[in-house]
Amino acid sequence: MKKKLLGVLLVFAFLMTTGVVSAQDMGIVTGSTKGTYYQFGLNLAELVKPRGIKLRVDDSAGSIHNVYAVFKAPRTQLGIVQSDVLAFVAKIGTDPVLQRIAEKTKLVFPLYNEEVHLLARSDVKDFDDLANRAVAIGAEGSGIYLTARLLFELSGVEPRDMVPAGPVEALALLKQGKIDAMFYVAGLPVKLFTEDVTAADGLALIPITNKSILEFYPAVQIPAKTYDWQDKAVDTAAVKAVLISYDFRGGNCENVGKFSRILYDNLAWLRDNGHPKWKAVDLNATLRGWEQYDCVVKALQPLKSRAPDKSRAVNPVLDAVKKMFQD
Repeated sequence: MKKKLLGVLLVFAFLMTTGVVSAQDMGIVTGSTKGTYYQFGLNLAELVKPRGIKLRVDDSAGSIHNVYAVFKAPRTQLGIVQSDVLAFVAKIGTDPVLQRIAEKTKLVFPLYNEEVHLLARSDVKDFDDLANRAVAIGAEGSGIYLTARLLFELSGVEPRDMVPAGPVEALALLKQGKIDAMFYVAGLPVKLFTEDVTAADGLALIPITNKSILEFYPAVQIPAKTYDWQDKAVDTAAVKAVLISYDFRGGNCENVGKFSRILYDNLAWLRDNGHPKWKAVDLNATLRGWEQYDCVVKALQPLKSRAPDKSRAVNPVLDAVKKMFQD
């Protein structure tokens, strides 16, 4: 027995000295399994697995859920949210607990622009045509929900009915003719629209060109043939997706720092092997209204030869919210 115990101890000592230890368990909370957030999570899990991190990828109900999750969900250090959500919580939200959590929610990295997909019946011609119609605006508390509400607030367009339904449910309602349009805020191409929409459905992506909206949200295009049933390019707006964590100390700080270093070092691999939206990611971009987690800054310090370009520090939605609710 003593010999066996000594053998186990020697093996353990060898593993420790050679740096071969069990993978570090981490978690990232994303979005719908058919959305871009979830695909990004899977790409990140594949990237970090051979580098000593076992990343659990969870789907979720949306951005508000994710802000809560990085604070209180077990072994969930990371989340992906829309950049306008934090501004919305700070300026419009009524939950004091969420507001306190949001104050210490930190940026790990900016990711990519998420295009606002407005899918509708063919008789809807543009965003302003949503007045007096039934529109699905995402599940309550989701990033889609908050962005859609803010778009209507900025534009002054008033739909007849704002239906709180997630993308899968909303698409079913749209196909059944029970609603006129639906919002889906996600990086193209959206898996749901690639797999579950065809030309036979008689639906179309609708342009968003309202000047009041585009004063605050970046104007972008959904290129022609992004989806097989979409013949023409569609003008729309975009919101930035961001990777977040909570401002914990100790183990959370160290793990997120290690994770961020791996991601920063291997962005080229993600661009070659991951979702197409990785090609649009600029990890050095800054985003006004967000503070980068100091544990990430410390982990990347040896790699950064220059300060972030402050001219790209743009969060137009934060300015929009301030303007709307200033005294």
